Amino acid sequence: MKLEIKYQKRYSRGELLLRSIFGGIYIVLPHLFLLIFVSLWGSILSVISFWIVLFTGKYPQSFFEFQEGLYRWNLRLNARISNLSDDYPAFGINGKDEYTSLEIPYPERLSRGTLLLRFFLGAFYVILPHAFMLFFRTIASSVLQFLAWWVVLFTAEYPQSWHEFNVGTIRWGMRVNIYMSFMTDEYPPFSGKP
Repeated sequence: MKLEIKYQKRYSRGELLLRSIFGGIYIVLPHLFLLIFVSLWGSILSVISFWIVLFTGKYPQSFFEFQEGLYRWNLRLNARISNLSDDYPAFGINGKDEYTSLEIPYPERLSRGTLLLRFFLGAFYVILPHAFMLFFRTIASSVLQFLAWWVVLFTAEYPQSWHEFNVGTIRWGMRVNIYMSFMTDEYPPFSGKP
């Protein structure tokens, strides 16, 4: 899985203020409203995919592409809410974005044993250890986001190491989600590095 959020040399202070004051109304509300319905459909496809993988060892490619598009949409929205990117995020699973990218390699075969292991024990060997680590990392990311907001406001620049750390937090969480969605057999590393 390859996830990138482009680092901008200059950030718009006007957009930062606009997002901070009115972003909940003109960005979050319309996107969340649509994402609720699209995510419901994604959940249904995920359940169907589980059974197909269990019997065939293959994830239906069209379902896979839909889920990948849904993750990209969430990434675009998350990048704006976190002030990691400027501009308005595109709607839809086929939306384009110059600042974010997500590529999930399509697996030709998936292990049925790993699928069942994740289904029955995934909460213990995947979610618990990663959630524990991500809890503290998310706190650190929140502090950096808060500080970065002020730095961008006064300098129009986002400290690059903070940007990389915050993108890494999103990348880490995304890897866990993709693994638990049965879209890969590769256990997610305990790291946000590319």
